Amino acid sequence: MAGVNKVILLGRTGQKPEVRRLESGSVVAKLNLATTETYKDKNGNRIDNTEWHDVEIWDGLAKVVEQYVKKGDMIYIEGKIKTDKWEDKEGNPRKTVKIRAINMTMLSKGNSAEQQSQDDNMNADDNSDLPF
Repeated sequence: MAGVNKVILLGRTGQKPEVRRLESGSVVAKLNLATTETYKDKNGNRIDNTEWHDVEIWDGLAKVVEQYVKKGDMIYIEGKIKTDKWEDKEGNPRKTVKIRAINMTMLSKGNSAEQQSQDDNMNADDNSDLPF
C-alpha cells in the first residue's frame, strides 16, 4: 500500500512572501505561516502555542501569492512535507523541512483599515488571531 503525505494548514502569514524567478522560467514563493493552538491549562490560564511553518509555492500559484498575499493575511494551505538535505561547508549533514503547497485559499477580506479593524474584532472571540 502507498503512503500518504498530506498537510493542511490554516494560519496567518508572518511576513510579505519572498518571490524569485528562476532561469528555467519557474516562479517560487516562500512564506512563513503561523498556526496557533489555544487551550487552558489546569489553572484555567489561556495558553497560546504558535508553530511557524516554512511554505514553498511554485509557478502559477506563486504568481497569485506575489500579487495578493501580504503580511498578516489568513490563508488555507494544502500540501505535502518536503525535506531538503545537503552538506554544509564543513561537510556536516544539514536538512530543512518545509511545506510544499499544492492548493491555497486566501481568507483575508481586504486591505482597508476599516476592514482590518472588523477582522480583528471578529477574531478576538475565536482565540486564533496573532498579535500582528
